[in-house]
Amino acid sequence: MAKLTHINQSGEAHMVDVGDKSISSRIAVAEGCIKMQQATLTMINTGNAKKGDVIATARIAGIMAAKKTSDLIPLCHPIGLSKVTLEINPDNSLPGFIVRATTKVEGKTGVEMEALTACSIACLTIYDMAKAVDRGMEIGPIRLVEKSGGKSGHWKIDNANNSDGT
Repeated sequence: MAKLTHINQSGEAHMVDVGDKSISSRIAVAEGCIKMQQATLTMINTGNAKKGDVIATARIAGIMAAKKTSDLIPLCHPIGLSKVTLEINPDNSLPGFIVRATTKVEGKTGVEMEALTACSIACLTIYDMAKAVDRGMEIGPIRLVEKSGGKSGHWKIDNANNSDGT
């Protein structure tokens, strides 16, 4: 069984020392969704939300959040992201939006938390901008779907059985 890297032998939380790690290209992709009433989805897609362009605002919020991840998560390393992208696509089958965040860095530690934070905040921003017409929106699941780089290499979720895969 793998051990928790942020807990020392005494059981105390600490920031992992990444000083001796090699610099490598690291990429992470997180995905989530926000479900809503069909009328809310239509309102957002047609640009009729009273607060403005919901998708553009959510995309900017997600990018900003990725850059602030280490300020939000106590033991997360501050890193110089080289790329953050957010794809926010309508999905009538939900109804709602699928949010996909991709983060990239040339560094000594991964960018999984930045991708997850970007995805979460983008979904929360959509909720905030549309809550006046639909308080019953549901966010989630939000999960890491792929990562590459570093000592552990490439990992991708296996959608066939919803478990870890390569």
